[in-house]
Amino acid sequence: MSDDGKVMLSEKDQPQRWCNILPFLPEPIKPYLSPQTMKPATPDELRVLFPMELIKQEFSSEEYIEIPDDVLQLYRIYRPSPLVRAHRLEKALGTPARIYYKNESVSPAGSHKANTSIPQAYYNKQEGVKRLVTETGAGQWGSALSLAGALLGDMEIKVYMVRVSYQQKPYRSILMRTWGASVVPSPSDQTQSGRALLATDPNHPGSLGIAISEAVEEVATRKERDSHYALGSVLNHVLLHQTIIGEEALKQFALIGEKPDVLVGCVGGGSNFGGFVIPFAKEKLLGRRDVRILAVEPAACPTLTKGIFAFDYGDEAKLGPVAEMYTLGHDFIPSGIHAGGLRYHGDSPLISMLKKHNVIEAVAHNQLDVFEAAQLFARTEGIVVAPETAHAVKSAIEEALKAKARNERKVIAFCLSGHGNFDMAAYDDYLAGKLENHVHPEEKIAEALHRLPIVNA
Repeated sequence: MSDDGKVMLSEKDQPQRWCNILPFLPEPIKPYLSPQTMKPATPDELRVLFPMELIKQEFSSEEYIEIPDDVLQLYRIYRPSPLVRAHRLEKALGTPARIYYKNESVSPAGSHKANTSIPQAYYNKQEGVKRLVTETGAGQWGSALSLAGALLGDMEIKVYMVRVSYQQKPYRSILMRTWGASVVPSPSDQTQSGRALLATDPNHPGSLGIAISEAVEEVATRKERDSHYALGSVLNHVLLHQTIIGEEALKQFALIGEKPDVLVGCVGGGSNFGGFVIPFAKEKLLGRRDVRILAVEPAACPTLTKGIFAFDYGDEAKLGPVAEMYTLGHDFIPSGIHAGGLRYHGDSPLISMLKKHNVIEAVAHNQLDVFEAAQLFARTEGIVVAPETAHAVKSAIEEALKAKARNERKVIAFCLSGHGNFDMAAYDDYLAGKLENHVHPEEKIAEALHRLPIVNA
């Protein structure tokens, strides 16, 4: 047990490898399908979007994958990140539980997203690609890819940002442009899929599925053939890069002689959650560790708690690969809650497989409850967290209060995936009493699920 405030690793103790859980899953993930043929996507089809090294990582059966030296050097700008004991939060709750958080907000972009934006930009540059196109919801992924483009140099970045978030969080787009990226609110008039949506609703709020469609369409149809697509969540190689979080956490808990009983993370597509829990989940699957793993999502976008496990398109325009995952339907349009990074209709196939086999659990929270938890965390630990992260804070507090009721000295750890310094408008709305809870209606979910693709697999 540790009474220290922070558990730090030195740079020489930084993990040198990413952890790949694919070989240890209870059953293999089914291949991605081509949206045109509904047959397994070929490497050539994927090469339109991704460099070969990332495609190899997507399907690798190796237990660990070495991190390139150049990537390690850039990681060291902000890694290893601290594991922090939340003493003041524990005291405020009066709980015997010990609460820790892995602070990923220390990156220049303010979140965990740089853990994959840096290697993605690196592998693309190694293949001679000088232009990356992507989407972003809350703006954290777009910021991280813009940062990576600036750090690697000679890398043009274009970001389609979900329109409601573009309007809510103007400083995110300013940050991206400061690092040299161009930012377009989505849906836009720059793609066929965007123009079609604006024709039906000029004030369309957008969604991650729509922004993905625009980014993929631009890459696939661009005459110059000089661009690749970069994705901030969902795919296996993205979660692989994020396991630097959990690999560090394993070392940090070992240093202080602690073993977490409960791991908590917010989930949209699954990147910070997967990165935090995968090294522990592998140990759980191998029978070497007994730990509860809790995925937390918004009630307005309840993919894991109310979606179904099925093949679905990854984007609204049906341009990207079709994956088997928990989904609310590819044309699902969530409410404009402030946790923009959690407003995705599907989930990582890898996280979905862990949920299917009960390796992880899932819970959904309302917007007002998560902001109340975030305010308590800010007033005890001093950090104003992103609205996405606030979902993890809410569940960590719930678990600590359960431990209090049972007088159990549980060890609870959550991933603080990002700070909320660019989310002041959301906090202003909360403090002014303007925020509302949004629960997505069951009939809307059922309606969207009727439009899933027909797959004979």
